[in-house]
Amino acid sequence: MDDLIVEFLTETNESLDELDLDLVNLEQHPNDKALLGKIFRLMHTIKGTCGFLGLPRLEKTAHHAENVLGRFRDGDLDVTAEYVTLIFESIDRIKFIVGKLGETGKEPEGSDQDLIAKLDAAYEGKSIGGDAPAAPKAPEPKPEPKTVAPPEPLPGEVSLEELEAAFLAAPGPNWPLPLLLLQRSLRPAAVRMLQPPRRARSAHRRCA
Repeated sequence: MDDLIVEFLTETNESLDELDLDLVNLEQHPNDKALLGKIFRLMHTIKGTCGFLGLPRLEKTAHHAENVLGRFRDGDLDVTAEYVTLIFESIDRIKFIVGKLGETGKEPEGSDQDLIAKLDAAYEGKSIGGDAPAAPKAPEPKPEPKTVAPPEPLPGEVSLEELEAAFLAAPGPNWPLPLLLLQRSLRPAAVRMLQPPRRARSAHRRCA
């Protein structure tokens, strides 16, 4: 086995043991910035070394776990028990691949797409099951105001439109002639509306 691989296995196993302890502490202190930074650097070192040695399966798994840890470190993603459990699962997968690498000198065949899909979901802030966070409820549309139609005129009454049309048809400002036209064109009820009250006329006569 290549000496570089042997050295990598030794250092990686030590880092993985350290990660186990650090993640236990992280569950108890999820907002510890120094601890989050240390965990991120350990995973980053594993990923970088795998890339240098040409170990694509290890590199890809470590890379996606590093993405989630990076969001923890930057404060963009809450450290939840669900996400910490997922990081533990990632470390277990890395341990498995590293163990097979130590036995055979090469990475084992297999797919880690199931784990990577969950890591990507966590990176986007989704649940591990793939469900997006619940979107805020859209406000209900306000009902449109109802248009109230003007009341129909009662029998014997004249509408405003008819009154306006009658005034516009008057030939001049003199009152008797327009009144004569209104008497011819409008119903008696409308004429009574235009004439002065009888009480006022009677009072005028008494004064005279």
